[in-house]
Amino acid sequence: MVDPITWSQFLVICVLCTVTMLLCRVAPMLVLKGRELSPRAAEALALIPPAAFAALVANDLLTPGMFAAGLWPAALPLVAAAVVVVVARLTKSLLWCAIAGVAAYALLMLV
Repeated sequence: MVDPITWSQFLVICVLCTVTMLLCRVAPMLVLKGRELSPRAAEALALIPPAAFAALVANDLLTPGMFAAGLWPAALPLVAAAVVVVVARLTKSLLWCAIAGVAAYALLMLV
């Protein structure tokens, strides 16, 4: 059996987590304040939000047991995601992507 954590241990963990978070989030801003990034570094940093969003979406679309219920239930979100990709390439609008994704998924659920 594991010993329960004491309040002092809990406070130490909270303080260390706060310091780590501040160092990781605030220190780079203070170091880079007023400096111009190279175009290559700026381009690399611009890829972080789309990559994070893609990881979140892929995590929901691709699950280990997705084909357990059959091929069509597993393909349904993938087909709707493909429609969203096509709309995103054509319009570059988040609003139209959301509308197309919901509409595609709803229509595919009726089939």
